[in-house]
Amino acid sequence: MKPEKRKKFYAISVEDLIEEYRTSYDGISKTQVQRLQMKYGKNEIQAGHQKTYLEMFVDQFKDFMIIVLMVAALVAGFVAHEWADAVIILAVVILNALFGVFQESKAEGAIDALKKMSTPKARVKRDGVIHEIDSTELVPGDIVALEAGDVVPADLRLYETSTLKIEESSLTGESISVQKLATTINEDDVALGDQADMAFAGTNVTFGRGTGIVVNTGMNTEIGQIASMIEGAKENITPLQRNLSQLGKVLTYLILVISVVIFLIGLSKHEASVINLLIIAISIAVAAIPEGLPAIVTIILALGTQNLAKHHAIIRKLPAVETLGSTDVIGSDKTGTLTMNQMTVEKIYTNRELLNSDAPIDRQDMTLRVMNFANDAQIAADGKILGDPTETALIDFGLKNDFYIQDELKTTPRFNDLPFDSDRKMMTSMNRFGDNANLVMTKGAPDLVLKRCTKYLKNNELFDLTEADREEILAVNREMAEQALRVLGFAYKVVDQMPSPINSETIENELVFAGMVGMIDPERPEAKDAVAQAKHAGIRTVMITGDHQITAQAIAKRLGIVSDDAKDAVITGSELSQLSDEELADKIEQYSVYARVNPADKVRIVKSWQAKNKVVAMTGDGVNDAPALKAADIGIGMGITGTEVSKGASDLVLADDNFATIVQAVKEGRKVFANIQKAIQYLMSANLGEVITIFVLTLMGWDVLAPVQLLWINLVTDTFPAIALGVEPMEKGIMDQKPRGRNSTFFTGGVLPAIIYQGIVEAAITLGVYYWAIQFPVHSDPALIHGDAQTMAYVTLALIQLFHAFNVKSFQKSIFQANIFANKTFNWSILISLILLGVTVLIPGFNGLFHVTTLNLAQWGVVVAGAILMVVVVEVVKLFQRLF
Repeated sequence: MKPEKRKKFYAISVEDLIEEYRTSYDGISKTQVQRLQMKYGKNEIQAGHQKTYLEMFVDQFKDFMIIVLMVAALVAGFVAHEWADAVIILAVVILNALFGVFQESKAEGAIDALKKMSTPKARVKRDGVIHEIDSTELVPGDIVALEAGDVVPADLRLYETSTLKIEESSLTGESISVQKLATTINEDDVALGDQADMAFAGTNVTFGRGTGIVVNTGMNTEIGQIASMIEGAKENITPLQRNLSQLGKVLTYLILVISVVIFLIGLSKHEASVINLLIIAISIAVAAIPEGLPAIVTIILALGTQNLAKHHAIIRKLPAVETLGSTDVIGSDKTGTLTMNQMTVEKIYTNRELLNSDAPIDRQDMTLRVMNFANDAQIAADGKILGDPTETALIDFGLKNDFYIQDELKTTPRFNDLPFDSDRKMMTSMNRFGDNANLVMTKGAPDLVLKRCTKYLKNNELFDLTEADREEILAVNREMAEQALRVLGFAYKVVDQMPSPINSETIENELVFAGMVGMIDPERPEAKDAVAQAKHAGIRTVMITGDHQITAQAIAKRLGIVSDDAKDAVITGSELSQLSDEELADKIEQYSVYARVNPADKVRIVKSWQAKNKVVAMTGDGVNDAPALKAADIGIGMGITGTEVSKGASDLVLADDNFATIVQAVKEGRKVFANIQKAIQYLMSANLGEVITIFVLTLMGWDVLAPVQLLWINLVTDTFPAIALGVEPMEKGIMDQKPRGRNSTFFTGGVLPAIIYQGIVEAAITLGVYYWAIQFPVHSDPALIHGDAQTMAYVTLALIQLFHAFNVKSFQKSIFQANIFANKTFNWSILISLILLGVTVLIPGFNGLFHVTTLNLAQWGVVVAGAILMVVVVEVVKLFQRLF
């Protein structure tokens, strides 16, 4: 289906709107206000339901693995009367729930930020009288007056304008103020940024005055529609969350199957009571579930967040760190992200010669002088240039060429001017020049300025302007325009006596053509290399912008996003609207530039790429970007130019607004995934070893490891090395790999086979040590013999996992091929884990709590030998992997 069409107020005459809303140019009456407020409601942004902390906390217990642990705690306490085990298990469950609430409670803030954008007051005409009222009281049909400095309070159809300019970057993403007109636009499918007879809620009046009739309020405004899209956007499940969910399902089935099998075997042998079988089931649940995994993943992501912050990328939602690493497509805004967000003179045409902006220009050059004098920008006391971006670029160009306008105005002061208007498309400054002369200087659209000229200046000489000269100048104008440069023409004349009256007809004629400049918001110097790096890593960069097609395409070519001959790689918002969702999803991959798009278009583009099973990152800085930022797998807001709305909808904020930072963040995200994968391989092989050990111990009728022993291994002995694996250095060639894709899991890349064989080896060694303790006892009492065997198995299993942590630092490399002690955090984690393990066995008072006995030197020797054997086996397997 095609996107829903909104009413085209820009194409409706004001007279028809006045009739439709039963209003007049004197405004609506007080009785009509009440009726219309009942019909349309308040003029405000509405937020949906937000979860309370209690609701978030309860939601954490809906996970099946958490339910299994809770049941295990209840059985341990009330049935087996092992209260210490029950308390420890419940403490783990509650800690995990608190972690979950902490992450979820990070408020989106996007809707709240939208509400703050509304202006508190509005000047409205009712019953023929101007009132200042609370903007929330506005209704469709109200007549609203605007002037410079105002925030537009509702969507207005303008019917009176006086040099009115409105900055609409929050909606369109383009920072240049738009000239507004009162003339009805008789066209179809006009882009938001081209609706010159409309003023939209939340935008800023930068110049002039205007009056309009309110046509949309509250959630029906353009900004309200954005709020609806933000509120209605489903929270995407990140690849990390999907992987953890899949992991949970695998473990759930494993627990159920093994528990049922052991329960049936126990009952068939009539050797164990139901209570003992329940204790075994608790042990299996504790062994199979990596209780510390949520905390470990959170800590690894947090450490990745710190590293990204050093590279100017601020993470708002922890899973976004890992999502970056799986990105397939980066949908980037143009202005400020790929470009400098600063209009800059790139070409200058003076003395009938086209030059690059870095060519030296004499400060007496008339093109240079006119562009500075016919200019309303101001230089503040701190040296900052204030004003329209186009005009500030001209002043900045003058300063770079030693032309200081503030000094020149002291000797050549302005005494009058003709402001810019959309009919003439030019402005003129009149300055005193010497004692009796007046300097008239005009800038504007080159073709219109040229029509007012009769001569041209070249090397300080005047020549008559022939038709051939005009054609040559216009050809240069077209050449620059085809390069997506914004071109301005400059002309002047010197007059002794000013005419009366002073107007366009008497002043802007018989001018001398001086020259032209071509300006553009240039690409960031580092952006081209960043796009190339992303391409090398298999990541597609596409440009999604509110700017015009020709400008967007030119910048995209410069950056390597599209090739020079790629004509079909660009599509506009109006062309998008002609495609159904299905058609767009089918064709989406052929486009690399999406120009003149509106907020709904951006969401459709993101969803179409996602329909191709791509992980999509989206950048943006305006209110118009917020719905797409939320719909994307990872939304990237701009820290400098970004609105609070866009930041609130983002997962990551760029502190430097730099596209190159995104590529660096992707690299960090890939490292984080690899390190989480190592931690999971480490934890899951350990848990599998524990489950197999318990399974075989049960079959053999031997003493099963106590739940508290397994919890200590999983939560304390294993946790510190697993966290330390999260800060392993980045492996070489990480950006040479293609994106993992949406369907990849933690088990890909040979991890699952490694988990299986390593878990089996861990169990075999542990069971071998248990068997040795039974065969070569140091006591005669059967209870003490089995107590020693259980203790040796517990210590062996813990030590094996600590030694095995060194194996997991690399999937295939030998631990002797690199400096295995380079990661100081890892070294400390092993030492701390060894100490904590020793506490449970060696310090009196802990023996009873952990159900352990005191071992002699020979028994300790067997335990350590078993742990070393784990390293030997894995090294042999890795050797065969490298060879074959």
